[in-house]
Amino acid sequence: MSSVFKVSLAGVAVATIAGCANMGNPGGDFKNQGYLLDQYGQVVMAQGYGSCVHTSDWTPARATVEGCDGYTKPVPPPPPKVVAPPPKPEAKPEAKPEAKPKKPQPINITEKIELQNIPFDKAVLTDDNKKELSEFLADLRKANKERSATTFGAVVVTGHTDRLGSIPYNMKLSERRAVVAKDHLVSAEQVDPKLIFWEGKGPKQPIPVTKFCDNKMNRKQLIECLGPNRRVTVEVVGTADPTPKPAAKPEAKPEAKPEAKPKPEAKP
Repeated sequence: MSSVFKVSLAGVAVATIAGCANMGNPGGDFKNQGYLLDQYGQVVMAQGYGSCVHTSDWTPARATVEGCDGYTKPVPPPPPKVVAPPPKPEAKPEAKPEAKPKKPQPINITEKIELQNIPFDKAVLTDDNKKELSEFLADLRKANKERSATTFGAVVVTGHTDRLGSIPYNMKLSERRAVVAKDHLVSAEQVDPKLIFWEGKGPKQPIPVTKFCDNKMNRKQLIECLGPNRRVTVEVVGTADPTPKPAAKPEAKPEAKPEAKPKPEAKP
């Protein structure tokens, strides 16, 4: 055995055992194949030479053991750089559609009239009462500078009495007065009966000024003093459209004055 492959006795013994184990398992693990292995499966190095001991089946193609026969593991290439995608262009804000002009909101209408001085103990409307009611409704039904004609939504008719007489009797009398006014609204003023609501309040809602009517007055004076309480209240609830404001006229520009012609020079 030449001095180049000289190894210690212990190394030879171990190498022989490992070699035999490796040869006895030709179909086993082929890791470090072609090199002499110790009992731990490590490649045996020749003492004093720093080289690996080959076996009989070593070939240059099997020189793939780190540190043996000048072989070093190839350094894996660095992972490819992840190129960040280009930033997305900022989305341009969508042009907002032009706001449509708002429709003017309808005007809520609540108007009331008191038809006073109904004859004592009667359920009738006087000529003055009918005239006042007609003018009241006509004013609501026509347009003015602020609104269009009023669309009636409801008409509330309430009958009232003065304090003379019993409560039960006056309640019935006030209801009859409300019904008379309701019938007049339907027949003479062409108000839809479905819109009319009526009731009687008797003497429960007196006009404030009648508190000065003293019971010490003679009966005729007292009846006349309480006349404002003998009444029918007509209240109209409805809507109307606001009158559109006229567009502002453009200011007229002053006309340019023609240039004055020069006066002819006087001859000497």
